[in-house]
Amino acid sequence: MNVLMVTNTYCESTAAYRLHKELHNQGVNVKLLTLKKSNDDWTVISPSSRIEKFINILRSYADQIPVKLYKYKSQTLFSPSWFGFSNIVHKINKINPDIVHLHWINGGMMRIEDIAKIKAPIVWSLHDNWAFTGGCHIMWECERYKNNCGSCPRLGSNKDNDLSRKVFNRKQKVFSQKKDITIVGLSHWLNECSKNSALLKDKPHINLPNPIDINVFKPFDTNTSRELWNLPKDKKLVLFGANSATSDINKGFKELSEALRQLQGKNIEFVVFGSSEPKNPQDFGFKTHYLGYLHDSVSLTTLYSAADVMVVPSLQEAFGQTAFEAMACGTPVVCFNATGLKDIVDHKKNGYLAKTFDTTDLKNGIEWVLNHDNYDELCKNAREKIVKKFDSKIVAEKYIELYKELLND
Repeated sequence: MNVLMVTNTYCESTAAYRLHKELHNQGVNVKLLTLKKSNDDWTVISPSSRIEKFINILRSYADQIPVKLYKYKSQTLFSPSWFGFSNIVHKINKINPDIVHLHWINGGMMRIEDIAKIKAPIVWSLHDNWAFTGGCHIMWECERYKNNCGSCPRLGSNKDNDLSRKVFNRKQKVFSQKKDITIVGLSHWLNECSKNSALLKDKPHINLPNPIDINVFKPFDTNTSRELWNLPKDKKLVLFGANSATSDINKGFKELSEALRQLQGKNIEFVVFGSSEPKNPQDFGFKTHYLGYLHDSVSLTTLYSAADVMVVPSLQEAFGQTAFEAMACGTPVVCFNATGLKDIVDHKKNGYLAKTFDTTDLKNGIEWVLNHDNYDELCKNAREKIVKKFDSKIVAEKYIELYKELLND
């Protein structure tokens, strides 16, 4: 069985590479095709010539040209995936895999029309909403994907035949041509959204989570972790982090800030990763540590282990990677009771599910965890949940079963 995974960019921390690595460990002949490579893994295929690398840098900018015509568009990503002149499909078909496993293919990596040209059956792991919408990656309250998009709130458009409708129509044509696509929703919520979409409702669906290496993400001594990060041992540490943690409106820093201002007691310090300290940092009434971007699993593991609670106040998550990383390290998680995070956190067992976008209840959740009479049990439950449900070995075995089923049909 030859499997080719395809994703725009990757590093060792991405779900695509973690799954790729575990499939390889279990004897699957798997390779990963990407536009950007960050290590010397021989099983990862990426452009080698300088010209190709330079063109690939320009792709994401070129793909955004039609979006820039909408002056009232939101800050969230919208991908029309129109830019051609890519040899990705040629590379895929030349490799001639038994299964092509798509992950995040935006940023100018592929045109929508390229999907229909892939000869092998496709497994497509959805990491956001893009596959079943008219171009948005985060749909929030909009449900136009259930019909035919148009008048897109993410574009700030009030026209039916806008860019979202055109992208929708292109996808509809391609998905009708390419019959052998199996959709993987990383969470029950995302899987149901896709199954109820006009574009993908006729495709077979399965719910499989992201994998995590529980031998890498595991509890580390708290005091030693705090020494490594120069964090106080006599304070309760509230941790928050994501890529562009304080600037990405979807990650919920605004909502978390409102919750932190309501916290009672001063024996607390706040720790942020994924963003540097701003020019004018907010005053929450207690010290805040800005640690910047982290790029390796060891740093993340020690930081999660240093914290008393991890807060993931995202407005929408396809899954919730930081949540299950923190729980794998034995750190309880507080989040909103919404979207993909509901698959990870069990209310008042290994964390706290706050009422949807209620900042006061988010505050309540943080205090509930920090002041819990049996805090050690919360930590134990958090670790056990990840070991039983999301260990990379278990997840990879389920993907192998899926591949075999598709090849035997």
